[in-house]
Amino acid sequence: MSIHDRDMLGAFVARAPVERGGAPAGPLAGVPFGLKDLFHVAGVPTAFGHPAWLASHPVPDTDATVLARLLAAGARLVGKTHCDELCYSLNGQNTHYGTPVNVAAPGRLPGGSSSGSAAAVAGGLVPFAIGSDTGGSVRVPASYCGVFGMRTTHGAVPLDGAVPFAPSYDTVGWFAKDATLFERVGRVLLADDAPAAVPRRLLVATDALERALPATRDALQPLLARVADAIGGALDARAVAEEGLEAWMQDFRVIQGSEIWATHRDWLASLNPEFGGGIRERFRWVATLTPDDVAPAMRRRTTIAARLHALLADDAVLAIPTTPGIAPRLDTPVPELEAWRNRCLGLLCIAGHAGLPQVSLPAGTVDGCPTGLSLVAAPGRDTMLLALAGRLAA
Repeated sequence: MSIHDRDMLGAFVARAPVERGGAPAGPLAGVPFGLKDLFHVAGVPTAFGHPAWLASHPVPDTDATVLARLLAAGARLVGKTHCDELCYSLNGQNTHYGTPVNVAAPGRLPGGSSSGSAAAVAGGLVPFAIGSDTGGSVRVPASYCGVFGMRTTHGAVPLDGAVPFAPSYDTVGWFAKDATLFERVGRVLLADDAPAAVPRRLLVATDALERALPATRDALQPLLARVADAIGGALDARAVAEEGLEAWMQDFRVIQGSEIWATHRDWLASLNPEFGGGIRERFRWVATLTPDDVAPAMRRRTTIAARLHALLADDAVLAIPTTPGIAPRLDTPVPELEAWRNRCLGLLCIAGHAGLPQVSLPAGTVDGCPTGLSLVAAPGRDTMLLALAGRLAA
């Protein structure tokens, strides 16, 4: 039985079924997985969440590097997973292809843009699935769906064979329910089998906690205490954003938007494709950005990144809420979703601005729905976070 026969969640792309067996042996031998539909599979069209993209681009003739590494490690591709339209959303909704079901929070969004991958893992369709993360597209659905999610150090995993979006923020990520498998997948994708570094101290971002809803802050406390015990030493609570996380968020939106427009403006101008609510308005907005908008944001980003790199240089780990709260309801009005998106981005931009790795851990529930605690580390300390996640799950 194919994955499409079992997929009652709308997680997998039915229009382009694909299965690819991996090597007969390896650290992921025989493990099935899903692949977000912005990564190329030779001979299979890539839709990037939109039928107009699908119709206007040739069928790829080579596999993405991410896929090649997984197949070489023995993993088995069972299908491509849905994403938001051109991946420009954190909701998981798609006007053209539907919204995957979040089994962990019925009646609520799965999160996006790696919506199908997160829904497939949460729903038990596959043990792991691949996503991408630019502004939070792995971290948000991981939190909403109650699974492990990883955003890698910027540039740590090649994005060859993936559709670019905002290149200075684009990263590879993945989801799993099992912490041991979660780390094994990471070792393969990162091509890193060296012993993991040991975290030396824990920082808690007080301004990030303040951005979360009170019930979320309360739900995170037990896991936060376990992280502190696992790392040892005194817990260092401090604000990370001198300018305020709202200011960091606005700079992120401007820089990301300018890169999106630079990358895709010719295609957008030539086809004028139709988008759903929220995404439509964002694409209109990015077209209005000027160099005078972008240049000061870029200067501030350089300062932010340097400060965060220095803060985490001694193998410190920074703890923040992954999202301010649980997944919004499916019928939440677009203006409310837009305000919620910006509140989320105030947390998500921390790692994004500085190219940092971030792992989202399942961290209990609020009103029966999952929430997540994130741990952020210095560039290149991806395996340190993966190993820590495994210790906490043991």
